[in-house]
Amino acid sequence: MSKIMDFDRIEKRARQTALIRNIVVYGLLGLWALVVLFPFYWMLLTSVKSQGAYASEIVPQLYTLSPTMQNYLQVFTEADLGRYFANTLIFTVLTTALMLGVTVLAAFAFARLDFPGKNLAFVLFLALMMIPSELVVITNFVTMKNAHLDNTFLGLILPSVSSVFYIYLLKENFAQIPDELYYAAKVDATSDLKYLRKVMIPICRPTIVTVLILKVIECWNSYIWPRLITDDPKMFLVSGGIQQIRESGYGRDNIPAMMAAVVAVSVPLILLFLIFHKKIMAGVARGGTKG
Repeated sequence: MSKIMDFDRIEKRARQTALIRNIVVYGLLGLWALVVLFPFYWMLLTSVKSQGAYASEIVPQLYTLSPTMQNYLQVFTEADLGRYFANTLIFTVLTTALMLGVTVLAAFAFARLDFPGKNLAFVLFLALMMIPSELVVITNFVTMKNAHLDNTFLGLILPSVSSVFYIYLLKENFAQIPDELYYAAKVDATSDLKYLRKVMIPICRPTIVTVLILKVIECWNSYIWPRLITDDPKMFLVSGGIQQIRESGYGRDNIPAMMAAVVAVSVPLILLFLIFHKKIMAGVARGGTKG
């Protein structure tokens, strides 16, 4: 009987310890979440305040009783944010589509086809990951400038249609598909492109979706290259557009409108990540797992 009581006492103590540990862990996580999310809350709060209300605050207020959407209307009409959004959407869609085509074909070639020097070519290809992208910016700029592709969508897109990392990620995923499927398809006189389209792409769809989403985020956040290759405000993307709004004086004089522009630019990516974050994690994990 005493052994049973001792066991109950130990179990009760273990539950209490686990409860205290969970309270401490979740309390710290909640505190950290507040610290991380507070700047986003402040940005959103400022964006719905009128310029007069914001300027009249001697002590910054953590809430507003009279929110307004006027700032969002102003940045899309007066600050030309709508044009920047359209440019970014065109750039993102075209770049992502071309990159996906190049990545899928290159990954398939390295994973399934046999040709002389394949292993050496792949090693040299991976070696490109060791070179910082900033080192090739000048070369790309001179090339596009000499080809008179500055201030054009083609000049924006061409340097971004390939990615060593995405090709490597998808190649490792393709390599996990059993060779027997490929040999069986060749016995049935299936072409390589048909095998890629009917077998490999459906099986590896999670990784392809992950590459697609990551590329969209990369294009949307792209700043250095678009800012370098375009000096015409009509060709600016949202990253350069935000900087243009700030430098023009409009954003400095009207902080709530500036915050509205930043919120409008950030929301699409936040929603994209919240919707597809599980697919991103699953695709990356799948791409890096053998067997």
